[in-house]
Amino acid sequence: MIFLEDVRVPATNALPHVLGLKGPFGCLNNARYGIAWGALGAAEYCMHAAREYTLDRKQFGAPLAANQLIQKKLADMSTEISLGRQACLQVGRLMEKGIAAPDMISMIKRNSCGKSLDIARMARDMLGGNGVSDEYHIIRHVMNLEAVNTYEGTHDIHALILGRAITGIPSFVPRAAA
Repeated sequence: MIFLEDVRVPATNALPHVLGLKGPFGCLNNARYGIAWGALGAAEYCMHAAREYTLDRKQFGAPLAANQLIQKKLADMSTEISLGRQACLQVGRLMEKGIAAPDMISMIKRNSCGKSLDIARMARDMLGGNGVSDEYHIIRHVMNLEAVNTYEGTHDIHALILGRAITGIPSFVPRAAA
């Protein structure tokens, strides 16, 4: 960790028209928005890889994709990816108009990362032992999604941001003892 004491920044090096944490948080929200889309892209890859694998892999004379459980999982994956894309698209439209609230970005980051990680894990499971093989790349996406689920705010931190937006009470600020 880097700590700086008594550091002065000349006015010529200051960000123009930025007061307080508005600038850094603006960058953070843009990063979170991009992560929301990127996580869905990883989920899409995993779904398509699981689909192809289960169509090609035969067991007891039929493709794995003929099983009800496999089809249900693919349907669930497709539904969550579609819902996530629509949410990201809508928030992007609001961002273009300058009216997206930060909690909207927290919501899509939290949802996209959480659902995408669930989808990647489900895809890994659908491939059985091959789900952890480098050949199919699903395990790589699982590990990457574990990382993006953590950075730029964990799943729980975004829940606290949303809780504050819903209740008006910030629960992540230390409170004085009663």
